[in-house]
Amino acid sequence: MTRLSHSRERMEKVPTQTFFNLPEEKRERIIRAAIDEFADNSFHQASIAKIIEQAGISRGSFYQYFSDIKDLYKFIFEKSGQEKMVYIYDVVSKMNELNTFVIMKELYKAGIRFANDHPKLALLGNKLYKEDISVRNEVMAGLEEKSYQFYEDLLQKGIEKGDVDPGVDITIASRLFLTMNLAVVENFLTNSKHDHFLDDIEGYLQEVDKMLYILEHGLKKKDYE
Repeated sequence: MTRLSHSRERMEKVPTQTFFNLPEEKRERIIRAAIDEFADNSFHQASIAKIIEQAGISRGSFYQYFSDIKDLYKFIFEKSGQEKMVYIYDVVSKMNELNTFVIMKELYKAGIRFANDHPKLALLGNKLYKEDISVRNEVMAGLEEKSYQFYEDLLQKGIEKGDVDPGVDITIASRLFLTMNLAVVENFLTNSKHDHFLDDIEGYLQEVDKMLYILEHGLKKKDYE
């Protein structure tokens, strides 16, 4: 079993089987109530009482589905990741046609399309950058393994196509790319005075281009004739 499979199996066990046995309409009602609450509040300000009231369930039922609000919070991020992957795979389908670094830029554009179509999920993702470090780390721990594997596969494909230096350690490079990716988003939200990259898409993509330039060309000064 791959690391990606291990990660997916662990994350999908967050709700109990009782939750998955519910009728789809009831599951979706709980999920929508949770997304609304987490999009409007930080994790520590989010209220189980408000979620169960909006979802129309009892507190006892909630604890049959989730051990606590943090389990629900992590599950919502897993669901958000699944939704976003639909947009990501649309880009991946063009992997043989496009340069690897063009693909990387297209992945950011896919993220913008996802945010336009799912504004509350995108807002929830942005708010994660402002949560305390323990919450961020716990949520990201389950998502990082998937991201690392995805970028390793992307870089390996780039090596095979001749876009990426075969001497690159793709394990280290995938971790570097994810770290830089998170830094770009956090830096943009911190310095642009916007709450969301959708508020300034052009400015956000300019920051992405700066990061991708470093990845593609490195830090060493080039000798030009």
